[in-house]
Amino acid sequence: MSLALTEEQELLRDTAREFAAENSPVTAFRELRDSSDQAGFSRELWKEMAELGWAGVILPEEFGGSGLGYRELGVLLEECGRTLVAHPFLSTVLLGGNAVLLGGSEAQKSQLLPAVAKGEQILALAFQETGRFGPYTVSTKAEASGTGFQISGEKIFVLAGHVADKLAVVARTAGSSGDRDGLSLFLVDPGSESVEVTRTIMVDGRNAARVRLNGTEVGHNDLLGTQDAGAEILDTVFTRATLGLSAEMLGTTQECFDRTVAYLKTREQFGVPIGSFQALKHRAAEMFCELELCHSVVRAGLRSIDLDANDATTLASAAKARLSETGVLVGCEGVQMHGGIGMTDEEDIGLFLKRLHATAATLGDGAYHRSAFADLLQF
Repeated sequence: MSLALTEEQELLRDTAREFAAENSPVTAFRELRDSSDQAGFSRELWKEMAELGWAGVILPEEFGGSGLGYRELGVLLEECGRTLVAHPFLSTVLLGGNAVLLGGSEAQKSQLLPAVAKGEQILALAFQETGRFGPYTVSTKAEASGTGFQISGEKIFVLAGHVADKLAVVARTAGSSGDRDGLSLFLVDPGSESVEVTRTIMVDGRNAARVRLNGTEVGHNDLLGTQDAGAEILDTVFTRATLGLSAEMLGTTQECFDRTVAYLKTREQFGVPIGSFQALKHRAAEMFCELELCHSVVRAGLRSIDLDANDATTLASAAKARLSETGVLVGCEGVQMHGGIGMTDEEDIGLFLKRLHATAATLGDGAYHRSAFADLLQF
């Protein structure tokens, strides 16, 4: 099957590009950042995106979704990445939404997913406990109590955790930190008195949260999936979220490259465009080649999810490893090629570099995914 976009996907891309440019240009992100907006994104814009069917693009029609696929979602995320749209796609749809979709009971899915599709419910997955991504590095405990479980522990880097209406918390019901077995997922109300949520602002101006659970009570009906078998859900959630994030990074990287090439064609030195200098041509050519590879591996990974193929996890690691490295390369080169103005906040190119650094570290950096890729292929 071809990796090229279909006619319908091209139409979706053009519509999404026009919508993002008109409703959420880079200047809109600047306003959110400079005002320290409490949510970190526009709730009105998110509602508009939901009305267009974006929030429910991968959700089944029975839960209010569009029933489309990850290739379509990738198109949307790529265009969002181009203008640095601040949105809760990753937290609400790819992480929290998928946790509910894959592990939730019919009652849980019926309660939460239609609200997600309408843009009325913000979800967050609270899983990370250390500075580096480690899906099984979980020390948070969920101990059986008379009515269900008591959860105690602390989570960091919880995307959209400060505004989430519901948290999906990963806790250990058996085993030790690092074990794949013994993990369970629970739905937690962040408004509970025993839950402390502290907003954190990241280097790219986006928001996350630190969540502390102090013996938080949850019932048996708050369990997502099977007790001790949460890793079965998490593995698929992280594969899908990693490819979705890679698609957004692809859009951000491509836009950074396009802006840099446009600058090389217009900025003059010694009476000629600096893009005519051979050294800069070589650097631009390297970025172009790396980006073409990224386009291919991201689209292959998204297609693999839609086809329910067995190589989706391998392609996810390949895509994230390439985008983590290529994104930072293109971001750094873009700032350098813009010269002195590129180092200032006045020029937008620096915002792209910051975003690419932040996303490169999210859900595993290049080193993590190179290692994961090698393990999956038994190198």
